[in-house]
Amino acid sequence: MSSLSSAAHTFSLIFLGALVLMVALRLWLGARQIAHIRAHRSTVPEQFADRVTLPAHQKAADYCIAHIRFGKLALAVEIVLLLAFTLGGGLQALHAFWSPRLDGLWYGVALIFSVTAISGIVDLPMSLYSRFVLEQRFGFNRMTLRLFMLDFAKQLLLALAIGTPVLLAVLWLMARMGNAWWLYVWLFWCAFNLLILFVYPTWIAPLFNTFTPLEDATLKARIEALLTRCGFSSSGLFVMDGSKRTAHGNAYFTGFGKTKRIVFFDTLLNRLEPQEVEAVLAHELGHFAHRHIVKRIVMIFGMTLFLLYILGQLMNADWFYAGLGVTSESARDTAMALILFFQIVPVFAFLTTPLASLLSRRHEFEADRYAAGHASAADLVKALVKLYEDNAATLTPDPLHSLFYDSHPPAAQRVAHLLSSLPPSATEPT
Repeated sequence: MSSLSSAAHTFSLIFLGALVLMVALRLWLGARQIAHIRAHRSTVPEQFADRVTLPAHQKAADYCIAHIRFGKLALAVEIVLLLAFTLGGGLQALHAFWSPRLDGLWYGVALIFSVTAISGIVDLPMSLYSRFVLEQRFGFNRMTLRLFMLDFAKQLLLALAIGTPVLLAVLWLMARMGNAWWLYVWLFWCAFNLLILFVYPTWIAPLFNTFTPLEDATLKARIEALLTRCGFSSSGLFVMDGSKRTAHGNAYFTGFGKTKRIVFFDTLLNRLEPQEVEAVLAHELGHFAHRHIVKRIVMIFGMTLFLLYILGQLMNADWFYAGLGVTSESARDTAMALILFFQIVPVFAFLTTPLASLLSRRHEFEADRYAAGHASAADLVKALVKLYEDNAATLTPDPLHSLFYDSHPPAAQRVAHLLSSLPPSATEPT
């Protein structure tokens, strides 16, 4: 066996080992979550007994279990597709199809768009099932099939309109900038993402939803007073017609710099009292006060730089391609290197999930403390309990599953932290 064959074989085994570990861990954590939720399904946790009904608690348990079971099917499809593209020869077959027909940058665009299209076609039935069977069963779906397909068509056109020039630029930089191409690609990618943060609220989001200025004068005055207390400015307060797609409620900031706008789902405003909306918004303002958004952007940019650097080292390694089912004929092509690398990165990066989850939970606690100092902690607790109930979020997650995956602290921990900031008289049930 040649040194290339030996190195490629070793890398194939490492890849398969990482894949088996990821799948086993995901299935094990999912099984723990199901068992833990089932064990606590019959009783509402004492901390929430006066706030959440038993039917609502059981609905959340069933909803969570259904999602985990569906996730097993989605995982199986994901793994089969990944192996088909790599060791199964799928990428090599796509190369064989496109290489006689196109060359240069357009070959690369065709190769990557082909992989994206195949993945999208495979994922489409899963998305339809999730929306029109799973979400429908629990009363959350409000989207029609027509709207679903219209969204799909818009997303496809946006992907082509935005993705094509971006991909051409990336492939051109990879081919023309020498060994330091990864640095130039990273700078371009950072600039592009910052641009999207600016243009998304004004040009992209309105393609999918209607945003109307907040008209409730009382709520608007309360929110503007909060913004003044917190020293926060935005380009406006808007209500989004989220109810045409889902019964889930939410609120979020979008944009960057002077384009920041505050958006409330109409479902959220219909469910919460004005003081509860204020408390939820104070929590979101806490993320800005602690610069969580900027920190996350910097972290993502830093991780992207690291990954592109690694790809830069692998791009000239024949064993990297051969170990993933690509022959030397198509090796060292920029597009092939790019698509191969980002196909396998989630497998090797999976074990970093708990670190990202831990950082996110810390940010949530910090934002809660900020909200308790600038609004009412009691109102935030009331709002959170309503949101947990309305979104069918389980109140009894498995601790290990939560530690690994959850970007937000478990409900019991979060509410306990907020209640600890209140005087005893304020913690009486309401």
